[in-house]
Amino acid sequence: MEGLLLVIFGAVGQGMIWGIMALGVYITFRMLDFADLTVDGSFATGGCVAALFITLGIDPIVAVFSAAAAGAVAGLVTGFLHTKCQIPAILAGILTQLGLYSINLRIMGRSNLPLLKSDTLIKQTAELLPIEGSLLTSIATIAVGLVFTIIIVALMYWFFGTELGSAIRATGNNENMVRSLGVNTNKTKVLGLMISNALIALSGALVTQSQGYGDVKMGMGAIVIGLASIIIGEMLPGKRTNFALRLCAIIGGSIIYRLIVAGVLKMGLDTDDLKLLTSILIAIALTIPVLAAKHHQKNVYKANNRKIGDWNA
Repeated sequence: MEGLLLVIFGAVGQGMIWGIMALGVYITFRMLDFADLTVDGSFATGGCVAALFITLGIDPIVAVFSAAAAGAVAGLVTGFLHTKCQIPAILAGILTQLGLYSINLRIMGRSNLPLLKSDTLIKQTAELLPIEGSLLTSIATIAVGLVFTIIIVALMYWFFGTELGSAIRATGNNENMVRSLGVNTNKTKVLGLMISNALIALSGALVTQSQGYGDVKMGMGAIVIGLASIIIGEMLPGKRTNFALRLCAIIGGSIIYRLIVAGVLKMGLDTDDLKLLTSILIAIALTIPVLAAKHHQKNVYKANNRKIGDWNA
């Protein structure tokens, strides 16, 4: 029983801190309609910056927000390449991602930096909890993830309701219309990319402290995980929902994704097959709404034909 609880609590904790990364992906993928592939690089950058700062004895909270600042700079570079250099969005993200790999190596000085002997936010939280046992680290991760998630969701709900935040959302919906109203869409794109990658790097910093090491390859596949969380999350409340609930649903999608992965691994799936599992999950999540819409359309068509037949009779 304790082993099952450990798996569930661990998946929930990881789902929360990875969910912050999914919120960052949501800003570019859904709001800006911008295919940003910087994610894999900026996620690792956040983890590398946090690992370096913590090993230098800097407070873990300071390390987290420093990582977020580094992620914002990565988003700024992608935005500059796209808006000023006129490089297509996908290619701009790829270029930044490639450059960040070398930068991350420079930041840590090596490919992997352990934090076993360093004081992390997870360890500090665990010391404050009045519990002991194997679940302590998982519960501490959940506590940290919950605090950061609540704060970030609240800030996003407030910011994207302001004039500037609404301009960013409108840029993704209809860029030409927003430009006709006198808004500089290049600035809104760059700002959206900076906020997005700041959240992604912040998530990377929390994941680094949770797993106990920073690694230059820790961001591989992060964009796919983020998209999976968004797609699963969007299926939870349906399309007719408010913005705050949509943000919370993305966190829920991340937790569900982690629970599915943990459950499948518990049943004996090889870890090498995780990428295949993720791609299958995304394909299923994308297919279900399409099939549901077709089924609904077919029912409407049958109902209309039935009414026409009744009228003719």
